[in-house]
Amino acid sequence: MSVEKRKPAPYLEIQVHPSQIRRGVWYFFLTRKQVIGSVLGAVLLVTFVLVNIVGAPRILGDLWSRGTYRQMIEDRQEHGEKLQVLVQELGELRERTDELRLRMNRIFVAYGLDSDESIGQGGFPFEAPEVPESIYSRQIQRGMLLRSRVDEQLRVLDTFVGEVQSFEEAHGDQVLTTPSTSPLHAASFVLTSPFGTRRSPFTKQIDFHPGIDMAAQVGTPIYAPADGRVVFAGRMSLRQSVAWWRYGNMVAMRNGDRFITLFGHCDEILVRSGQQVKQGEVIARVGNTGWSTSPHLHYEVRARNDEGDFEPVDPRIYILDHRWRDEEQLLVRARRAPEHRNFEPLPRIIGR
Repeated sequence: MSVEKRKPAPYLEIQVHPSQIRRGVWYFFLTRKQVIGSVLGAVLLVTFVLVNIVGAPRILGDLWSRGTYRQMIEDRQEHGEKLQVLVQELGELRERTDELRLRMNRIFVAYGLDSDESIGQGGFPFEAPEVPESIYSRQIQRGMLLRSRVDEQLRVLDTFVGEVQSFEEAHGDQVLTTPSTSPLHAASFVLTSPFGTRRSPFTKQIDFHPGIDMAAQVGTPIYAPADGRVVFAGRMSLRQSVAWWRYGNMVAMRNGDRFITLFGHCDEILVRSGQQVKQGEVIARVGNTGWSTSPHLHYEVRARNDEGDFEPVDPRIYILDHRWRDEEQLLVRARRAPEHRNFEPLPRIIGR
C-alpha cells in the first residue's frame, strides 16, 4: 500500500490582477523555503549592487593610479638614461678642455713665457650647487661638478688665448723662428728613439741621445719647423769631427737668436748654406747615411741657455702640431732645470 507525499501547504499567495478585467488573475503560491530563498537572494543582490556602487570609484582610482605610476616609472627611466648620456658628454668635454689647457701650457713653454706669471694660470674658483635628494642625486651632482670645472677651464683658456695673441702680435719674429711644427708629417713617421738617456745601438753602452729619431721611408720630405737660415748643408769630414761625421748628410739651421735645429742621416739635401728658409719648406729627404741602422731622421733642437750657449732640449716640447703620449711628463721636464749631460758641443761652423 503506497503512501502519497503531500505537497507543502503554500506559505505565501501572490495574486497579479491585469489592468484589463477580461484577462484572468495570475496566482503564485510560494512555500516558506521559497519565500526565505527569494528574500535572501534579493538581499544579496541589493548588497552586491551597493558594494559596487560604493567601491567603483576606489577601484577605478586604483586602476588609474597604477597606470600613472607605471608611466612615471617609464618617464623616470627615460630621464635617467638621458641624464647618463649628458653626464658622459660632460666628462668627455672635461677631458677635451684639460687637453686644450695642456696644449696652451706647451705653447707658453715653446715661446719662453713664464706661465707662473700668467693671470690665467691659477684658474677661477667654482662651487658646485647643492642637488635635492633623489634617486639620481649622485649623477646630477657629478654632472653639475663637471659642468663647473668645464666652465672654469674655458674661462682659463680664454685668458690664455688672449695672452698668447698679445704676445704673438708683439713678438712676431720670435713666433716665426720657434720650431713649433714637426719636420715630418704625422702619418709618415714612427718615433723610435726619444730624447735622453738610452742604450746606444752601436756601442751597447748607456749614453745621452740629444735628439729624437723618427723612422720613415727613404725619400720622405723633411720640412723646416720654423723660419731660419741654413748654416750648414752637407757632411762633416772625419778630420773636422768624428762625432759629427756620424750624422751623415746633415742640415743645420739657425732659427733666430734662440734656437738651432739639426737634421741628420738625410738622403738628399735640397738647401745650401746661407739660404733663408720659411717654415714648412722642404729642406731635405729622409735617408740612411752616417751611423744609422735603418732609414730615419735624427732631429735635434738646441736652445740658448742663460750663459748664451746652445744645449740640447727635447724637440717634442716645441712640436705643437703633433700629440705625444707623455705630454704631461714633457711639460714637467721642460719646466725643470736641465740636468748635467754629456753632449757633443756644436762645431764652430754651426754655432758656439
